[in-house]
Amino acid sequence: MDRIRVASLQYFIRPITSYDQFRDQVVGLVETAADYKAHLLVFPEYFTLQLLTLEDVRRPIRKQIHTLARQRDRFVELMSGLAKTHGLYIAAGTIPAYGTDGDTIHNECSFFGPSGAHTSQSKIHMTRFEKEEWFVQSRNELRIIETEFGRVAITICYDVEFPELARAAAREGALILLVPSCTDDRHAFLRVRYCAQARAIENQMYVVHASTVGSLPMVPAVSLNYGVASILTPSDFPFSRDGILAEGIANQETMVIGELNMKTVLESRDSGTVLPLRDSQASADVKKAIEVVTLA
Repeated sequence: MDRIRVASLQYFIRPITSYDQFRDQVVGLVETAADYKAHLLVFPEYFTLQLLTLEDVRRPIRKQIHTLARQRDRFVELMSGLAKTHGLYIAAGTIPAYGTDGDTIHNECSFFGPSGAHTSQSKIHMTRFEKEEWFVQSRNELRIIETEFGRVAITICYDVEFPELARAAAREGALILLVPSCTDDRHAFLRVRYCAQARAIENQMYVVHASTVGSLPMVPAVSLNYGVASILTPSDFPFSRDGILAEGIANQETMVIGELNMKTVLESRDSGTVLPLRDSQASADVKKAIEVVTLA
């Protein structure tokens, strides 16, 4: 599959009074992506925190996160059914998930294929509020996902700020990097966005960034949201002039859609104006040869 259409969400989180409201919002967005003939739809990190407004939000946030983790199976069933019904790939944002011990909580993004089958990628680097207040724990495995249109990897929000993850994925043949994020202010958003754009350039890959917008004033860490969804490209002649294939307007509820030419990104790795992915080996050699010199 040489050309694919991708859709990335600026998902508006708002208080709800029933699970059906949440389901209807999700279903409507998937149906919209399908109407626009998207092959891949990306939801943002922690958009599922919307479900916390169905519970007692005065409880300690750690207890609320465990309540949300118990909703994961129903959430996975919903997304699996939608992927199968509409025949598209869905990166389903993130939802807290229990570890194998039944008590540890991880931040997990499930990725669904058109058959409804799925795998998952957990967040590897935890932000301070996740680690210190929510007691969400990291995992250390990066998965490379085979699809009909090539290999895909997922770096969840803060993870994209660590270039070695995307570089490892690119060296394993990943052509698309998905970045579901949840950021509260412009500073936080720009940390993710600037790093996402750098990952596209240095690895000669497409990056699809999804963001939360809206607010849940009663839920810590998502009481505010600042976000812009985007589809980013390498910075070279065959691609978008500014390395931005598509982007939304800050903090508006929307979906951005663009077409990716998989053949073009592959060719750029062999014949681009510069070859940062191939030439990165030189940087590795320099790192091995680093010498620290002290002058009095």
